[in-house]
Amino acid sequence: MRLEDHILLETPDFVIVNKPSGVLTLPDRHDNELISLNAIMKKAYGEIFVVHRLDRDTSGIILFARNEAAHKYFSQLFEGRDVKKYYLGLVSGQPAVKQGSVNEGIMEHPVQKGKMVTNRKGKASLTDYEVLEEFGLYSLVRMRIHTGRTHQIRVHMKFLGHPIAVDELYGSPEPVLLSAIKKKFKLGKHTEEERPILSRLALHAAMLEFKGPNGQPYVVEAPLPKDMSALLNQLRKHRS
Repeated sequence: MRLEDHILLETPDFVIVNKPSGVLTLPDRHDNELISLNAIMKKAYGEIFVVHRLDRDTSGIILFARNEAAHKYFSQLFEGRDVKKYYLGLVSGQPAVKQGSVNEGIMEHPVQKGKMVTNRKGKASLTDYEVLEEFGLYSLVRMRIHTGRTHQIRVHMKFLGHPIAVDELYGSPEPVLLSAIKKKFKLGKHTEEERPILSRLALHAAMLEFKGPNGQPYVVEAPLPKDMSALLNQLRKHRS
């Protein structure tokens, strides 16, 4: 990835990056891959500090602190829930309740490594959601997370019965095909196999609201990646 194409905002205290899907924030204990966004940032900036992270397949906003004082400040800000974090996701189906909250504890799955489950004994987890558009097979939902648990949105959307599209852990791993959306779909003459419009988790960290170390308010938005935009355009075009 060309880092300069993904920088959204840079100050002496922090850098905000629009992370592409498929890139790890930090090398994971379940992954042996060494290429991570943190490594790319270190190469470019030298001293850099991870404050929060996104799942590998989730795209969108990540904030990095550029010095120890800023790292301490932002770590406390995130821990104190003084940062507003908004996501956009395509979920399977159409939720009956169009706006609400999921207040369900989350803990590690007792058997499956790397998977989480809702459980009363789990860590307190709160997600607000609002359905923005409905397309029959899918709905576009905006979520705000008040806590930062592993896979929180994915687990809570599964709890609602409407998992994020293309979620191999909590829903269906099947990619989204145009033939599923367009009624009279025909393959091109020289095309043997249909290419998916979206073949990764349909979740994007879209916006962060916070106050910087000097008290200045910031609202930073990350535009939707091309694959999610393309899918939304097709869903709008062929809405039944």
